[in-house]
Parts: sequence; structure tokens; C-alpha cells
Amino acid sequence: MSTAKQTAAAPVADDEETVLADIAGMLRKMLDEYGLDDIEIAADSRFMEDLELESIDLVTLAGILQTRYGRHVNFAEFVAGLELDEIIDLTVGRLVDYVVGCLKAAGGS
Repeated sequence: MSTAKQTAAAPVADDEETVLADIAGMLRKMLDEYGLDDIEIAADSRFMEDLELESIDLVTLAGILQTRYGRHVNFAEFVAGLELDEIIDLTVGRLVDYVVGCLKAAGGS
């Protein structure tokens, strides 16, 4: 019964730089599958326009985020609180801010 409290595979840092690197790595893997390995990923990169991701890709990202950060980071809940134009213009940096806030709230320091 040791798996009941298990939330993430490895300790997670909650600083913006580390989270940005983690999320950029996740996105790079996703983009590589589409043959889009030459796209630069930065805090101001927009998911849909700059990274060419579609809504189904955001669902995939939600699963990857939960695997990495556990239940504390609920991407679906985050997106549900946004207006349509905010979702369309969602940037990597805004997601990083959300993840960092969740991790700090959960005591991830």
C-alpha cells in the first residue's frame, strides 16, 4: 500500500526557470512527433499560433503535466477558467506561472 501517497515520480522544483525547462522539454517531445523539431520554445511562445498545437494536443499535454507534477497541477481546470480568446493566445509562460503557483501552494519547495 505504499503507492497511495505517491504523486510524482521525482522531486519537483517549483522555480520558474526549472518549470519552463520541464515544460519546454515536454513540448519538444510532442513537436518532434510531428516533425516540428525546429520550433523554438520560449515563455512567450503561443501554443496554437507559434507551436502549431491543436486542442487535442492540449489534452495530451494535460496528461503529461499530471504525470510529471501529480494532482496538484490540473491543466483542464486551468483552461476551464479561461475565456476562448485567452485559450487561443495561451503562452508557455502563462502555463509556467500556473504550474509554479500550484506547486508552491502544494508545498513543493
